[in-house]
Amino acid sequence: MQTISVDQLKARLDAGEPIHLLDVREPFEHENFNIGGVLLPLAKIQQMQTDAVDDWKGEEVICYCRSGNRSGMACLMLETAGFTNVKNLTGGMNAWQDSYGV
Repeated sequence: MQTISVDQLKARLDAGEPIHLLDVREPFEHENFNIGGVLLPLAKIQQMQTDAVDDWKGEEVICYCRSGNRSGMACLMLETAGFTNVKNLTGGMNAWQDSYGV
């Protein structure tokens, strides 16, 4: 599993790069604060309910959660499901908010 830092991701977003962001948190967390990712909670990934993002299998997918733990698990599961370029956002939304606020 590869990782990406919040600074690297922010620079790419600021440059306007098209990026597939996958938020694996719970809906209430996503509603409180998100950076535009598609919401697919970890429980759905564990059950292999990935239809919403199956089109991304051959493309870069950056997973994030609150701290980077759930998204790390999600990355491993997605790789097992055939996703070939999955990255975990190091530190998750905690690191994002520490660096860039809300």
